[in-house]
Order: sequence, then structure tokens, then C-alpha cells
Amino acid sequence: MVGKRIKELRKQKKLSQMELADIINSAGDVIGRYERGTTSPSIETTIKIANALDVSLDYLVGKIETELNNEMLHRLEQIAEQPEEEREFIYRVVDFLLQDYRNRKIYSK
Repeated sequence: MVGKRIKELRKQKKLSQMELADIINSAGDVIGRYERGTTSPSIETTIKIANALDVSLDYLVGKIETELNNEMLHRLEQIAEQPEEEREFIYRVVDFLLQDYRNRKIYSK
């Protein structure tokens, strides 16, 4: 799973194996082994790869299917830092906007 995701994301970013390896201070042939699944990266290397590819570690390792980039994660962290009352208000606003989006999508057909 990790290797497949690394390959997909690397290609989406238009990076060669060597370019990704350079970003994480590794070797291109090592990236190839990760992608083929012949070896697995250490947790430290997996974190570096996730950061280089701008995705969450959970997405990279297949724990979640939603691709969360670092910007989205930063926003979630900011929400989590708010007092509970403010978080609840933010959640209500987001819920309203999501429902509005779904309604517009349904009625535009």
C-alpha cells in the first residue's frame, strides 16, 4: 500500500524517483524498492516522504482514503486549538456550508 501511494503521489507531483530521493536525502534506487514493495521505509523516512509529497502520514500508509495535504492539516490544527465553544461554532458553519453545497449540487441537475 505505501509503495503504491508513493508512486502515485510522486507521479502526480511530476517527480522522478531521483528527485524525490534528493528531497528526502536518500537514493533513487531506494525509492524504487519502496514503490515495488520489496522493502519498506522506516517511520522516519515515511514521514519525510509524506512531507515531501504534501500529504498526511495516515493517507500515505493507507489508514485513511481522503488525501489530506499539509494546508488542510494546518487548518485542522488551528481549529483544534480553539476553545470548545469556538470549535462548535466552526463545525456548525462548516456543516451548513457542506449542506448548502450538497443542496446546490442536487438541484443543479
